[in-house]
Amino acid sequence: MTHTPTLHDVYRARALIEPLILQTPLLASADLAEKTGAQTVHLKLECLQNTGAFKIRGAANKILSLGDEEKKKGVITFSTGNHGKAVAYVAGKIGIRAVVCLSEHVAPYRVAAIRKLGAEVSVKGHSQDEAEKNYQDLTAAEGLVPVVPFDDPLIIAGQGTIALEILATLPDTDVLLIPISGGGLLSGIAVAAKSINPGIHIVGISLEQSPAMLESLKAGRPVQVEEKDSIADSLLGGIGFDNRYTFAMLEKFTDEHLLISENEIKDGLFYVFDKHRLVVEGAAAVGVGALMHQKIDVKGKRVVALLSGSSIDSGDYIRIIQSRFSNGSKQ
Repeated sequence: MTHTPTLHDVYRARALIEPLILQTPLLASADLAEKTGAQTVHLKLECLQNTGAFKIRGAANKILSLGDEEKKKGVITFSTGNHGKAVAYVAGKIGIRAVVCLSEHVAPYRVAAIRKLGAEVSVKGHSQDEAEKNYQDLTAAEGLVPVVPFDDPLIIAGQGTIALEILATLPDTDVLLIPISGGGLLSGIAVAAKSINPGIHIVGISLEQSPAMLESLKAGRPVQVEEKDSIADSLLGGIGFDNRYTFAMLEKFTDEHLLISENEIKDGLFYVFDKHRLVVEGAAAVGVGALMHQKIDVKGKRVVALLSGSSIDSGDYIRIIQSRFSNGSKQ
């Protein structure tokens, strides 16, 4: 598939990946609705997904779409963690080789999780862009089939299945809050949601620490930004200088962009624990953090925020929760 994905492609993806994914629930957050003046706020719990993040949807759609000869060659990817874990999981389920290229910036717990699923791991470089260069070299040398993290129509269509689940349950949703890194998640959700309801308001949320997609959109072309440490480490990384799909799709489908700080993310992470007893990673907490800090006006609106995953180092997570209690900042 080489065309920009459509709603039809998203429906095809849903049928293909159904055996390997969970249809994750929507959780009403009455307290968050009250705080923001929203009519309703729901949280889409991709943090409960197989492998702990939404990434399995795109990885499954791509890998299951490969022909028999491609599967025999094995697959390769580069990742900040969650995509690599998803590729390793899907490859393991169907019994094919998987190689995952990571930078030295990827947290050790993510590296260990990928290895545990049976993938070969190659750690090289100080950034996502350098990990991608290693991936390109290995792809050429070993003839492996690429499964890129975001800029692929099949990956995008797989992530778009989230929108089908949301709108099947909550067809009158007004606002969707979606994290942004390379843009595969937002592109897929946006093309599906806008095709079903053109009036839905799509909001992308980027890190203040490393807003690669947002800076690229401002510049009108893909640009590289410095990667800084973040509690939302799965949102780090560039969008690729030869970006073919997600950049243009975000230009077309995103209605609003927000930047979020580290403290706002931590507040969101704590809120999800305190009010809903759910463990999420930093990237998953950006929508809740944005709502808590009134970064968007949702008064009278029906809102869904995506909790994208739960891959977080246990020690880091416990320290954040304890610090919020000790500082008396319980929401």
